[in-house]
Amino acid sequence: MSIKNLFIVTVLVISFQQLTAQRNFNEYNRLGINGGLTLFDINTSDLTTKQGQGFSGGFTTRGSFRNNFDLIYGINFTQSNIEVLGSNLTDSQYIKYSILAAQINFLGSFNIVEHHLSLEFGPILNVNGKMKIDDSAYEDYILDGYTTVRAQVIQEISTFNFRLMGGLTAGLKSFRLGAHYQYGLTNMLNNLNDKDISEIDDIKGNSSTIIISAVLYF
Repeated sequence: MSIKNLFIVTVLVISFQQLTAQRNFNEYNRLGINGGLTLFDINTSDLTTKQGQGFSGGFTTRGSFRNNFDLIYGINFTQSNIEVLGSNLTDSQYIKYSILAAQINFLGSFNIVEHHLSLEFGPILNVNGKMKIDDSAYEDYILDGYTTVRAQVIQEISTFNFRLMGGLTAGLKSFRLGAHYQYGLTNMLNNLNDKDISEIDDIKGNSSTIIISAVLYF
């Protein structure tokens, strides 16, 4: 499924949720836009990594569900960065990679203080492109822990990954700040095991992402 198709599907889901909420609940149903800072890393014993900063932005809808619970639907577009240690005969460097992705989320929200403070949690479908090297000068560097694995060969990571997210948002009825953590439930490096790469047999890695964000509701 392409990112364009994901966007279309998400718009339809949000539209359906809007109609349903308006028909069944008298409380509220709000559309919003959000943006924020991401701190991304991969939990793995097979690569030496360093957390990198990126950004996210997208669309969301929050609607009343039942008692103190809301439902949140949305799509976010993210640009995540990570550094992986590699070297050549004379130099050792943390090599920067970037990942573009789209995320569809379906979250529950428990209102600690309605409209002002909420605990949010739920699953995320993450669809991403390559883990692309930012500077081609480092493509032939050998990754730390290996003797033949070059930096360029780990770019083809798995496209579809599931994550679990939890966190808090706080603020006003129309504007909130949030802090969330996403953990990858699936092995985002698994696609590399299917390729004929010398020294790579059972590489594993789970994404780890901290997101500091703001959302404006209309």
